[in-house]
Amino acid sequence: MKPTLIPLILLCFLGISCSSDSNDSDMPNNELPDLTNLYFPPSQSVDWETVSAAQLGWNTESEQDLRDFLDEKNTKAFIITKGGRIVVEWYFDEHTQNTSWYWASAGKTLTAFTVGIAQEEEFLDIDNKSSDYLGEGWTSTPLEKENLITVWHQLTMTSGMNALQFDCLTPNCLTFVADAGTRWAYHNGPYTLLQSVVSNATGMEWSAYFNERLRNKIGMDGFWLSTNSLNNVYFSTARSMTRFGILNLNNGVWNGEVILGDNDFKSAMINTSQDLNKSYGYLWWLNGKDSYRAPASQIEFSGELIPNAPADTFAGLGRDDQKLYIIPSMELVIVRMGEDAGEALLGPSSFDNELWQYLNAYIN
Repeated sequence: MKPTLIPLILLCFLGISCSSDSNDSDMPNNELPDLTNLYFPPSQSVDWETVSAAQLGWNTESEQDLRDFLDEKNTKAFIITKGGRIVVEWYFDEHTQNTSWYWASAGKTLTAFTVGIAQEEEFLDIDNKSSDYLGEGWTSTPLEKENLITVWHQLTMTSGMNALQFDCLTPNCLTFVADAGTRWAYHNGPYTLLQSVVSNATGMEWSAYFNERLRNKIGMDGFWLSTNSLNNVYFSTARSMTRFGILNLNNGVWNGEVILGDNDFKSAMINTSQDLNKSYGYLWWLNGKDSYRAPASQIEFSGELIPNAPADTFAGLGRDDQKLYIIPSMELVIVRMGEDAGEALLGPSSFDNELWQYLNAYIN
């Protein structure tokens, strides 16, 4: 849900960029960094290795078209990294390298990753019923139906509850529609309660656990903010979203430190998690599948989620076109933050495919 506090937040967190808005490399044009090794930017530093599009052999003649398109589509920040190194870092309007912006539902990926950490540390088991961590009566469904709902169902959007009151967390609006696991419906209520699952299981406040186990270890900035007293939204700089992308590009390991080591969980997180929506993992959107469902719809569409994007792309997608794309085959992480690009949808939109048309002209 789009936060209503954005103007206030931006006023509080606008700053002066610590580096120029460019994609120039730190290295001479005839030298390439060792791209066989993934690069991890240091924490607490503005230093970040770069490599130019020209060095990579990209089509620099199409670069201005990409930039103009992003500007026209209300973009605030846009970053492309190759092997962890910045190729493009553009900011628009008054946005800077230091400006915090909301992830919207792209931040669901942060929650999925943190649930995986809590399970690896044996605080919880995603196959256990959710009431083990939330208590009986966390929904208003009949008890025998509530007991069918597991943490796994919350991760996969298959809790079977009514999604019409999209952000509501209280039992009166978590009502029965179908048995858990038999219906896919994009629903913020059960998703947001995953943070309570982690908090109750670990005995720590959600933000404290998240910061200690994930954010601080990879040098992210940012904070969780309840934008409507219900939906807990993450705010950070575009570089911090990029850091999280690089962590996932490297399979949960940051510069040699294992942040999430459970290979089964990591694999399930970024692969089809259930048969109802083949393009959905554990709160991640998946490309390259033969069908998909969209938020606020029970229609199954044939074809790939983003036909113009590489088939192995997995993504965090949020309202107003907050985008985190990870493309393992190309070692790319791409971040877009900004205002609505035109459709005001909750996650996937036609902007994805249109953007990838411009990206293909540039990076191929």
